[in-house]
Amino acid sequence: MPYLTHHPFLSRPFRCITGGSSLPPRSNLRPSNARFRGGTNKPAIQTKSPPNLGSGPASPTTLSASQSSSSLASKLPPLPNSPSLAQTLGMDENSGIMATGEDILNSYHLPRPLPLWLNPGYARHIVKGNFMTLSARPKTVEQGEWIAHQVVEHYRNLWNFVRVVHEKEEDGTTICNSTTCPRTSAGANHSFTWLNSRREPVELPAHEYMTLMQRWISGKIDDTNIFPTEASGVSFAHNPQYCPPALSQLAGPGGEGGDWVGKRSGFPENFVEVCKTIFRQMFRVYAHLYWAHFVEPFYHLNLEKQLNSCFSHFVLTATALDMLKPHELEPMQPLIDLWAANGTFPQGSRAYEYANLRAGEKLMQLGGMSTS
Repeated sequence: MPYLTHHPFLSRPFRCITGGSSLPPRSNLRPSNARFRGGTNKPAIQTKSPPNLGSGPASPTTLSASQSSSSLASKLPPLPNSPSLAQTLGMDENSGIMATGEDILNSYHLPRPLPLWLNPGYARHIVKGNFMTLSARPKTVEQGEWIAHQVVEHYRNLWNFVRVVHEKEEDGTTICNSTTCPRTSAGANHSFTWLNSRREPVELPAHEYMTLMQRWISGKIDDTNIFPTEASGVSFAHNPQYCPPALSQLAGPGGEGGDWVGKRSGFPENFVEVCKTIFRQMFRVYAHLYWAHFVEPFYHLNLEKQLNSCFSHFVLTATALDMLKPHELEPMQPLIDLWAANGTFPQGSRAYEYANLRAGEKLMQLGGMSTS
């Protein structure tokens, strides 16, 4: 039976599922003012952190490379999805020659030297194992309930890391600020914007973007019209052999049959769309943390394995639940390629399907690791 428990980072109880996933044990995050500069037993860093690019906003949107994604709150028709790089770079359409791993990496326009998180030695996790076991929905849990549980769980995990760069230190400064991160970027090729009150996309410093992200997601989770908390409204998959259809197979709002994910548990028609927006926002913040803050502070605080563990779990869950599409993963595509090549993403998972193995294998070779 579900039960109510208090969320440490939100202002109200939320509905939790017994038997749900939990991440492997990890060391407690230190306060942001406990940042260490040097003084570690780790080997000297050979690569550099990627360079930073150098009334209030109402709802999220993004401008990534030359494309933009629509905000779900705007109710505008979605833009056509572009194919992911992993899907389009496998073969030259004119010559029919398969692209090499090096060709694919070059097409990503990565900085040189490569970011530290693309070194296989620093893309490791705190435990070994199949993270798919943490993402698999128990057969007796209704799909809407499982998605809601995953939204809250992954938001909690992400906010632990955001706090490290977002909260003020003893001198009143923050690691992520308008000087270090004047734009919310993920490398030189991707930056994200927010819709202001006039529905106009505006660029914001990453610190402000994360503040708005926290406020917006918390507001959605706190809204009992979107995330109901009454246990009496919970439904279950009564037949353990029953597997609900994919999200794309269910009729959307107003569609024929009037069915949608979470309907039996009291979730509204737009529930899945809201959750997709939340997952997109969380992904963009993860992307910024990797591109701008992996070395400082997470590597210096010995937290890179915890960050990798939470992010790989996040990607596996988001893709398995159809919350993120391939083209939305492009800012972190090289790391997805690497994790598919080193076995972090198991064969059969959507994250593995979205990866380009040749690029991942090339990254393994560059890191001096065997791909066999």
